[in-house]
Amino acid sequence: MPSNAAIEHRSDSATDDLLSDTVELLQELVRAACVNDGTEASGHEVRGVRVLLRFFDEEIESGRLDAQVLESAPGRASLIVRLRGSDSDDPSVPALGLLGHLDVVPASPERWQRDPFGGELVDGEIWGRGTVDMLYLTAVFAAVLREAARSGQLLRGDLVLLAVADEEAGGEYGLKWLLREHPEVVRVSEALSETGGMRLGAHVAIDVAEKGSAGRRLVVRGIPGHASIPFGAESAAVRAGVVLQRLAQVEPGIELGELWRPFVAARIADASLAERLLDPVRVDGALAELGGIAGYAHAISRVTIAPTVLRAGSSHNVIPDEAHIDLDIRTLPGTSDTQVDALLREMLADQAEQVEIQHLKGWPATASPAEHPLFAAVCRSITETDGSPVVPVMAAGGSDARLFRMAGVPAFGFGLLSAEWSYERYRERIHAHNERIDVASVELTLRAARSVVAQRLS
Repeated sequence: MPSNAAIEHRSDSATDDLLSDTVELLQELVRAACVNDGTEASGHEVRGVRVLLRFFDEEIESGRLDAQVLESAPGRASLIVRLRGSDSDDPSVPALGLLGHLDVVPASPERWQRDPFGGELVDGEIWGRGTVDMLYLTAVFAAVLREAARSGQLLRGDLVLLAVADEEAGGEYGLKWLLREHPEVVRVSEALSETGGMRLGAHVAIDVAEKGSAGRRLVVRGIPGHASIPFGAESAAVRAGVVLQRLAQVEPGIELGELWRPFVAARIADASLAERLLDPVRVDGALAELGGIAGYAHAISRVTIAPTVLRAGSSHNVIPDEAHIDLDIRTLPGTSDTQVDALLREMLADQAEQVEIQHLKGWPATASPAEHPLFAAVCRSITETDGSPVVPVMAAGGSDARLFRMAGVPAFGFGLLSAEWSYERYRERIHAHNERIDVASVELTLRAARSVVAQRLS
């Protein structure tokens, strides 16, 4: 349980108890060690489900909460907990989903100062893999749901915790499977999830959109031969090198979408720098002046193409006749598969005829309208809690929120991290050695989440 010194901004005993319970739950979720390496046999999210079932035991036993455990594969369990609203059958009343995941990425214990699965509370910070991504939010969502169930005050609409498996590997064994196989169980009309709460200047950033993924494999062919007599052969590995050089020399065009100007206004105080960033011709020259946020700014201002895997040959004495280059391509809203293929051919120019473009798994960029009442409630909750204005942003990566958006359900990032959590600090902590989050951020997020629930469902 957090010490008095670890908990700041206290106001009442009920909040103190709720915060203590949330921190303890977060520690237990870290210790469950639901490590997802992308294989079906990993994850073991059923351990996190058991932690949450214990947390909700009294409310489930009394019938105040309806809980369902759904397993897509052995050990790949998700937990759906629903608090029924008084007007649940009224389609005009929202059903608010609180979407959290239980799985975490692998950790290298030898590179950590503390046990990555110890869940230790040290100097006001909870240490452990997944504390930032996104177990602190899963714990907050669970605590707010349990508090609502215990209050005895009926909400108008359903409040639903979706603690799912496999987010870190794309959701095949988690939300994607749930939406396909059990759509009624996970039925919500709007949702909150991860990617929010970090600071952009005086503003708090909340994700309203995510880039898409349009992975491609470039198949480059050559003429094989025995490596001892290379004359007349044409190595696919050498041709692949030419293709890679072309991709490095030619960048996709800059596209400053509707979220770019709010981002610049929130983060950039220097008027001259802001002016250059708003100019598509000069923006790249200004990126180097952005320090730790330059990578993010680069990512959200264009389609990005990153070669990630190169394969050629199987024996040192055989000149290979085929090479594969895998590309991680992240797209902006409105970018089609046809446009991605056309972009690659344009970049490859005279090399394009030598290359076959194959499609890997992907998904479109997604966005939810910033005019939605849920986003307005998020903005009010943050301003009431912390006094900070909110800026809508686009995430460069992906999350399970995209799956709800693709199903027609508006979904937004959420969180309210403490003042020192700049975007740079967030990026330094997520998926990193010594991942940890401060109790103050957990408390701020708790307060904001309670406010959103009250605004949408009271």
